[in-house]
Amino acid sequence: MLIGYARPSSEDSDCQNQLLLLKNAGCTELYIEEHASPKKRVQLLKMLEEAESGTQIVVSKLYTFADSTRHLVELLDKLETKSLSLLSIHENIETQNDMEYPFTKILHSLADFQSDAISEKTKVGLSVAKDKGAVSGRPRKADENVKKAIEMYNSKKYSLVEIKEKTGISKSTLYRYLEN
Repeated sequence: MLIGYARPSSEDSDCQNQLLLLKNAGCTELYIEEHASPKKRVQLLKMLEEAESGTQIVVSKLYTFADSTRHLVELLDKLETKSLSLLSIHENIETQNDMEYPFTKILHSLADFQSDAISEKTKVGLSVAKDKGAVSGRPRKADENVKKAIEMYNSKKYSLVEIKEKTGISKSTLYRYLEN
């Protein structure tokens, strides 16, 4: 059984082009989102819940189906656990017949690569910034304000609210300094 899934996009806001492709592909059932937003994909969830084993999900483009590489990996894993397959017309990708080069395995590798690349670039950027003297994280409070807050706290004459009003040092910051 072939089930079609469509979602509005900037180039096909009423899904008419997608529906034509899905019908020409032989889809007997169609699930169409009412909005383009990646949030609350009601029809996608309904389709995944109702699709029976052996069914092939057909989309015009991978972006119609998923919003990111990671999201695509998650959806393909879900399809695999339910013994469903995916056909993306535009990219000419079919997970049902991918014995030689399994698309899902390649996609997992690409997602891991993308994550590793972002992580590595972030680490390098932080290291370079640190070498240039940049300090990461939230700026520290002025030492004189901290000293004043500690003195006020130790005098036991002031409430935490009063200390914060006079010094700008919050309760959690004050306690953190008191622990050290």
